[in-house]
Amino acid sequence: MENIKKLIEEINLRKPKKYEQMKIEEISKELHYVMKFEQDTIKKINLFEKDHQDVDLIKYARIICRNTVERETSLIQETYLKKIDSKYLNSK
Repeated sequence: MENIKKLIEEINLRKPKKYEQMKIEEISKELHYVMKFEQDTIKKINLFEKDHQDVDLIKYARIICRNTVERETSLIQETYLKKIDSKYLNSK
């Protein structure tokens, strides 16, 4: 159960970065990192589930993982699109 609590703490400590200040290439890398984080976290959660650990904590971990990843992905997408638009639409 201690491992699930550590994972929940790790998820809760993730904070969105200042994507607006990044270059397009850096933003792409950040999206990759967020997707990798989600995959790794889901794998850990699945292992906890197989070990029949605290069901409520597992559900909570899934929810906050999904919410965190969705929030970060949305911010990255929004910033990425703005940068692409300003770079390519304004250059015509």
